This record gives sequence, structure tokens and C-alpha cells, in this order.
Amino acid sequence: MTTKVERRIKIKYRVRNKISGTSECPRMSVFRSNKQIYVQVIDDLTGKTLASASSLALEGKMPKKEQAAKVGELIAQKAKEAGVSTVVFDRNGYLYHGRVKEVADAARNGGLKF
Repeated sequence: MTTKVERRIKIKYRVRNKISGTSECPRMSVFRSNKQIYVQVIDDLTGKTLASASSLALEGKMPKKEQAAKVGELIAQKAKEAGVSTVVFDRNGYLYHGRVKEVADAARNGGLKF
């Protein structure tokens, strides 16, 4: 029997086999911990992070979903500054629901295409 973490890691590897970021269309990877949420825009060919944002930089206390939406807006803004307009979304084995969905929706509203 697999644990919740092992199950997510198996799903993560299954997703990563299909998704890869290039310099024209980098990968937007989401990591969700119990308290924070982190997003990176990664060019897998060179192994470089083009832009990153996290809820650690946000000021004040707010609900986690609201935090995720702010991080989504922040990553869209930073990606635009780095010259990125289209990305491939990597949910990292998490369900496309709740905070992960909030990040994706806010990034789309911020101007990223995926």
C-alpha cells in the first residue's frame, strides 16, 4: 500500500514524462506546502528558472486561496518581465483543485497563456 506522499510522487513522475518546458514555452511548476505556495517558470532545456514567486513575499495574513491567487498574479507579472507569454502548466501531482486552480486562474487573468 502506498502513502499519500508516495502516490503524489508517482503521479508527479507520470506528469513530468509528458510535460517539458522549452525556452519558447517554459514549464510553470507549482509546489504546495501546508502553509505556503511556490511557483516557478522553468526552461528544462537549459535547467534555468526564468521567474519565481511564492507566498512568502506577501504581506499580511489572508486565506490560503487568496494567497494562491496573489501568487498567480505575481508569477504572471514576473514572467512577462522575463519575456514569457506562453507556458506549460505543471501541477506537480496535485489535483487541479483549490489552491492549484487559483494559481492557474490568476496567472491566466494576468496574461499568461496555457
